[in-house]
Amino acid sequence: MDAFGVLQFWTFLAGLIVIILMPGPNSLFVLKTSISQGPAKAWQALAAVLIGDGILIFLSYLGVASLLAASPQAFTVLRYLGAAYLLYLGVQILLSLRRGQSEQADTLPKAGSVFRKSLLLSLTNPKAILFYLSFFIQFIDASYSPAWVPYLALAVVLELVSLAYLTLLIYAGAAIAGFFRHQPKVGQAGNLALGLLFTGFAVRLVMV
Repeated sequence: MDAFGVLQFWTFLAGLIVIILMPGPNSLFVLKTSISQGPAKAWQALAAVLIGDGILIFLSYLGVASLLAASPQAFTVLRYLGAAYLLYLGVQILLSLRRGQSEQADTLPKAGSVFRKSLLLSLTNPKAILFYLSFFIQFIDASYSPAWVPYLALAVVLELVSLAYLTLLIYAGAAIAGFFRHQPKVGQAGNLALGLLFTGFAVRLVMV
């Protein structure tokens, strides 16, 4: 990959896989959508995650990532926005249990809402933003011309790895949903765990 202005490609790939496999709001949202809404809606969530990552990479190329790094206040505002959105999702999941609604009617659907929620979650995810601030750009050869080529090369690799992992989550979610259909109490426990995870992510972001 040196020919495309990418430094230490295999190190990048190994680190990328580890980071993507770490549980985070985006992957949990895709899994939750697959479980509660089915694969069709989950594909919308997956597409939004990929588009969000693409936008963040493009902003990194434009230098917005550097501006955020130079402005702790701006990053703090973004971090709190992300925490508020995670808290909103988590509370909605928990409230759906209190209302006694079915998994299919809980927090996510209505046409188009899954895509919008997933895209907003992706763009306000501090984990993803920090990735582009501190990890992604380390593998870019700043002297390479044209400058957009290494960004595009790494973006393609990142999107393909994300696509493969999130696709697995969609099929796993569909299988879990089939099990939950016959085990309603287990399904409610899983929904409770997901709600607590989202609220936990929000609290952790605020406490950092």
